[in-house]
Formats: sequence, C-alpha cells, structure tokens
Amino acid sequence: MNENLFASFIAPTILGLPAAVLIILFPPLLIPTSKYLINNRLITTQQWLIKLTSKQMMTMHNTKGRTWSLMLVSLIIFIATTNLLGLLPHSFTPTTQLSMNLAMAIPLWTGAVIMGFRSKIKNALAHFLPQGTPTPLIPMLVIIETISLLIQPMALAVRLTANITAGHLLMHLIGSTTLAMSTINLPSTLIIFTILILLTILEIAVALIQAYVFTLLVSLYLHDNT
Repeated sequence: MNENLFASFIAPTILGLPAAVLIILFPPLLIPTSKYLINNRLITTQQWLIKLTSKQMMTMHNTKGRTWSLMLVSLIIFIATTNLLGLLPHSFTPTTQLSMNLAMAIPLWTGAVIMGFRSKIKNALAHFLPQGTPTPLIPMLVIIETISLLIQPMALAVRLTANITAGHLLMHLIGSTTLAMSTINLPSTLIIFTILILLTILEIAVALIQAYVFTLLVSLYLHDNT
C-alpha cells in the first residue's frame, strides 16, 4: 500500500485551476429555504436549531455584541456543513487547510479586538496587567499577556484543523485496513468494519462540535471586548 495518506488533503484543481473556491461556495446552496407562508418540517426544524444556537451564544452579550449574531450563526452553519460534506467519500474538506481556518479566525478576532479598543480601551488595556502585579514582574507579564492575545486566532485555526485532519486520517487508516483484511480474515474484517462505522458516527459528532466550539470561542472573544 503506497498510497499517500495526505493525498486527500491536497486542494483539488479543475483544468489546472484551483477548485477550492467552488467547494467553499457549495455548502450554502444546500441550506433549504422556503417561499411559502407555512414552512415544512425540515424548514421548521432548521429554524428551531438556528434560534436555539443563536440564543445560547447571544445570551451573554450586550446590545453591541448581539449585532454579530447573524455573522456567528452563518459561521457555525458554514463550518458544520463543510465538515459534514468532507466525510463523504472522495470529497475535499476545506477546513483541513490551516490557511482557510486562519482566514476565518484572524478577521473575526481582529474585529473583536478593535471593537474592544474602541469602546472599552481601559478594560482592554487592563488585561495586559492584572491588578496587584509586583513591579519587577510588570514587563514580563505584559509580554506574556500580549503573546497570549496574539496567539488566540492561531489557536482557533490549529484546533479546528488538527481535529478534522486527525479524524480523516484515522478513518482512512481503518478503512484501508478493512479493505486489506477482507481477503484474509472475514471475522476480523467484520470487527474492524464495525469500528469504522462507530468512528464515522463519532466523526459526525466531532464535525458538529468543532463548528460549535470555533464559533463559541469567537463569541467569547467578542464578549470580552464589548
């Protein structure tokens, strides 16, 4: 088996042109919409989930923070649908690319921090120097707090990339093992296939949880700066 484990993470191309943009734009097309006064069950369930998620994330925010509700709901829907579509065979998952996750994390984090410095500059600067800090430790703590602030978007992106990539690699390894064992030992193949099914269910949960965690952390950063 000489197949490259990371081949599925290479950005696909069509006639030499990158197809990542088309793949990124595809998930929103799957969100159903209704033109009728009375919605069907699918639309009703979708709206209920959106309201539940939005209410849970926006409860702790003030009026200024709640202006981000549409952006945060759109973010969690986009990441969740992208992660779920990436579980399909022979598909590409954009959230396994660190560059894309950074492109989502950095602007959102920057917007939240700028909002904090514009509206609550004293509280924003107070985070760099905890109250009661001994004078000799002030320069070191300021440097540490600055680094911890600047590393937040990187942590957001790396967390999402690592979790999605690890799950895909594990599924690929177990799937390859199942295929190789199918001609050697049938009972062992059935056991490994059962593990693969359970892992797939787990990865579906991870795809949804990681979308929620990413959005929730952005919401917490926003709450700290509004």
